[in-house]
Amino acid sequence: MDREIPLQERRRMLRRRIFKIAIPAVAAVACVLVAASFVQPSVQRAKLRFGTVDRGDVESTVNGSGRVLPAFEQIVNSPVDSRILEIYCRVGDRVEEGTPLLRLDLRNVETELEQLADQRTSKLHEMEQTRLNNRTRLSDLEMQVKVKEMAVNRLAVEVANERRLDSIGSGTGDRVRQAELAHSTGCLELEQLRKQLENERSATEASLEMKRLELEIFDRDIAEKRRTFDDARLRAPRVGTVTFLTDQIGSRLGTGEKVAVLSDLSHFRVEGSIVDGYADHVAIGGRAMLRVGKKRLPGTITRVVPQSSNGAISFSVALDDDDAEGLRSGLKTDVDILCDLFEDVVRVPAGSYYKGEGEYGMFVLEEDDQLVKRHVVLGESNYDHVVVKEGLSPGERVVISDMNEYKSKNKLKLK
Repeated sequence: MDREIPLQERRRMLRRRIFKIAIPAVAAVACVLVAASFVQPSVQRAKLRFGTVDRGDVESTVNGSGRVLPAFEQIVNSPVDSRILEIYCRVGDRVEEGTPLLRLDLRNVETELEQLADQRTSKLHEMEQTRLNNRTRLSDLEMQVKVKEMAVNRLAVEVANERRLDSIGSGTGDRVRQAELAHSTGCLELEQLRKQLENERSATEASLEMKRLELEIFDRDIAEKRRTFDDARLRAPRVGTVTFLTDQIGSRLGTGEKVAVLSDLSHFRVEGSIVDGYADHVAIGGRAMLRVGKKRLPGTITRVVPQSSNGAISFSVALDDDDAEGLRSGLKTDVDILCDLFEDVVRVPAGSYYKGEGEYGMFVLEEDDQLVKRHVVLGESNYDHVVVKEGLSPGERVVISDMNEYKSKNKLKLK
């Protein structure tokens, strides 16, 4: 007959079984951990980019953004209030100077020109009438002066006769004085007429000059209206490509409203912006580098807007090669502003690892295909190179990829 095993014995047997299973498991885990501590982490060579440290010049840059625009754009505005009757071209068409763009309804302008022409004719008649009236008044005064000169001459003869009679005793002193007084009065009246004639001539000349001036001003107004009429024919002011056009027949246009834009798409410029913290590095005449794909196009800063807008300042760049292949209107690109020149310094190729001046842990390639992390201090940079202040020597090869995921490792094995 079976006997029941005591509870204490059963517990002891259970502990033995647990020990037999747990001890080998713990030993296996420990072995795996120990083995893992001796296995060096590795990385695929194909995933990394390497650069060779060397010596040379580094012209530091600050980075901004830019947009490629046509070197020349001209806006064509409507000079009058009108509406569109016909359209002669489309967006994208290349036009020559004088090519019609649109036809506007110009009947109101034509009516105004006809009214101005009639008003000019009326002014011409007024000026001719003024000239005739002036001539008549001058002729009357000239005749009065001649008559008065004859009267004064007659009075002078009478004075001479009275003096002669008085000298021979046939006359009297009173008659002599009366003759002399009459002669003096006639001379004053003659002088008054001559002054009046002189003043009248000046007045008539001034009135005619005023009429001529009014006519000249009116002619300028007519010429301006005719120029407006000619401009309202909306012809291309120069050779270019139509990049904007109001092309809805029947739509109304206000005076000064934009109708078309002509652009020179064979040459380009760059409008850029940069955070205002780098404003000291941007100046007229400074050099800039435009990045278009793999190409680098140098240029010169020609304009700087001193006011900050939304934390950035704007500038313009004239490219040395403004018709380079790959340029197109509206293209967004990076613009590097060239700053300081560092001559004959230790430098390393630029890459995704660089985040600005400071300390880095960079992996250096050893002869046994080992990547060893080294403390490196980096300085200024440009698109191609970064200045090495300490930690690297010319001839060494370093990883220039972003190694942030391996920042906790000190060594890596290349596979």
